[in-house]
Amino acid sequence: MKLIKKGHACVRIEHEGRTLVIDPGGFSEDDAAVGADAVLVTHEHPDHFEEGRLRAAMEANPAAHIWAPRSVSEQIATTFPGRVHHVGEGDAFDAAGFGIEVHGQLHAVIHPDIPRIANCGYVVDGSLFHPGDALTVPGRSVDTLLLPVHAPWSKVSEVIDYVREVAPRRAFDVHDGLLADRARPVYDRMIGDLGGVEHGRLAPGESVGVAR
Repeated sequence: MKLIKKGHACVRIEHEGRTLVIDPGGFSEDDAAVGADAVLVTHEHPDHFEEGRLRAAMEANPAAHIWAPRSVSEQIATTFPGRVHHVGEGDAFDAAGFGIEVHGQLHAVIHPDIPRIANCGYVVDGSLFHPGDALTVPGRSVDTLLLPVHAPWSKVSEVIDYVREVAPRRAFDVHDGLLADRARPVYDRMIGDLGGVEHGRLAPGESVGVAR
């Protein structure tokens, strides 16, 4: 498979002429989901879910479908009738030929005074895991972890321990839209030195091959 990094938490995954997009939110490119055959949304926060980007994808490909937790799907089901599917932890389904498993239930704690919302992480073809905004450990081994490297709800020690616990072969940063350029080498060094796995980051538009 080919993994293409888009802005912030969004990625595109391509294989044999099929395209899957995860989390085309407000910090990603306007056309981040255009050309997708399937779109997965982890949760309702606007940096992961932006209706205009979904509309562009659905209009560009009338056969495209969206999978998302109910808090998202209920907002857009009438806009794209018959093309939006509710998912939750434990679900497994086919999305445009990609095998998807759902892991996790809740967004990470931002602050005790802020109610937690639903968050679905997705394992793609048993190999690649996008956890959304949570440090969910999937109930299986994965080759590639998309690592939420920086967020208002996390600190770097938690990120490092998360990498260790998931123990993928390698991890690539996502959720990096608020991370200043001068901080990136610091995070790279700490996660690379202490995470115990191969760690890297891709600039928006860069791509890498990933195992299936």
